[in-house]
Order: sequence, then C-alpha cells, then structure tokens
Amino acid sequence: MAGMPLFSLDGRVALVTGGSRGLGFAMAEALAEAGATVVLNGRHADPLEAAARKLRDRGSHIETAVFDVTEQAIAGAALETVITRMGRLDIVIANAGVTHRAALADWKAQDWDRMLATNVTACFFLAQRAAAAMRQQGYGRIIFTTSITARRGRATIHGYVAAKSALAGITRSLAAELGEFGITCNAIAPGYFETDLTVPLLENADFVAFVNSRAALRRWGKPRDLAGIAVLLASQAGSYITGQEIAVDGGLTTTL
Repeated sequence: MAGMPLFSLDGRVALVTGGSRGLGFAMAEALAEAGATVVLNGRHADPLEAAARKLRDRGSHIETAVFDVTEQAIAGAALETVITRMGRLDIVIANAGVTHRAALADWKAQDWDRMLATNVTACFFLAQRAAAAMRQQGYGRIIFTTSITARRGRATIHGYVAAKSALAGITRSLAAELGEFGITCNAIAPGYFETDLTVPLLENADFVAFVNSRAALRRWGKPRDLAGIAVLLASQAGSYITGQEIAVDGGLTTTL
C-alpha cells in the first residue's frame, strides 16, 4: 500500500473495542471515513448493530464482533474469526474500559480486580493476539485509550488511575518489542469528554465549571475531538510515532 496519501486508510482493517458509543464510536467513525473497514466490538448485540447501521448508512464498510474483552478465550477466538474473515488486521484500538468511584475505605477487592481486568489485562492480551497477525504482515498499529488521570491523580478513582497508568507503561514496552516488525504502539489520553462514562460528572455544575476554568480551551471535549489523533496514529502519517501517550485534553494537564 505504498504511495497512499498520508492520512488514507484505504484497504486497512481496524478493530475498535467499546466501539458502539462515546469515544470508541467517534474513533471508529473517523477510521471508516478515512477508508478503513472497521470491525466494531461491544458486549451487547443491539446497540452494536445500531451503531454499525448508523455508519453503514453513510457508506462506510462496517462489521461487528460481539464479545466481552475480559473473557480472554472468547475474545481471542473472536479476534481469530475477524482475521480469518477479513484476511488481515492492521489496526487495533483497545478502547473498552470501565471506571469505579468510591472513597478509599469503601474499595473492595472485586472493584479493584474489575478495573485491572478490563482496563489493563484485556487490552494486553488483545494486543498480544493482534500483534501475532501484524508481525506476519510486517505492519500494524496498536492504540490504547488511557486517560490524563495516568498523569494527574484524582480522589476516589484509585483502581482506574492505577489501571490507566499501567496501560501507559505497556504502551512503551510493546513499542520497544514490536517496532522492528513494522508495528507501532501508542496511547491516546483523553481529558474530560462529554460521554456516557462522564454523566455523573456532567451533572455536577461546579465540576463542569472547574474543568472549563482549568482547560486552556475553556471547554470539555466532544467525542469528535478524538477523530484526528486516531487517524494520525492509525495511518502512514504516524509511521514514525511509537511508544507515546498523547494527551487530548484541551490543555488541561499543561497549564496552570
């Protein structure tokens, strides 16, 4: 596919986990607009099919794969099915994630384990399986969704902060191992975005105002604001970027 325009994804196959809504859907939409065939993943068939239909109606090439990323055997089999059906796998955006908010004294072992299982372990083993196919091709793009909380602590979300910090580290170690095979590995660290995940925060007018006052751009992100960075890292334009965690946060972590 040499000679393709810098940001073109024509002929590429992408898998986006947690792709039926929010940031995952926005990134999947962007990859499809750039020409990729996108496989949307989610745990529930109905919302996943609704999301796929929305993109197909715009002329995009969309497939779906229903599985829970934390069920490793099922997820691995689903990935192999995707590769067999599509003939290749060029891009993986491991975006599916969960959060949990509780005062330190109220955290339970199962809460902590769930944070690590979804936000770290599932991403690692998805990348492991994807990398095997990408090495055979001599080309691949692995992209994790982390969080600015991997750089800036916040009370009550201890397991989430720990998990996203670990994923940022894995981004670097995978980049170190896979680079020689033509595979890049990067992370996108969103700031505060208007999504289903942040509804509890958006309902707090004081916190919304606090974020707006701290972000250099004076607003919360909208899912579409992640479109450009996703395409950059997935395309030829990002061919010499690897091992990086790039914050997309309106300047929240870089200004006083």
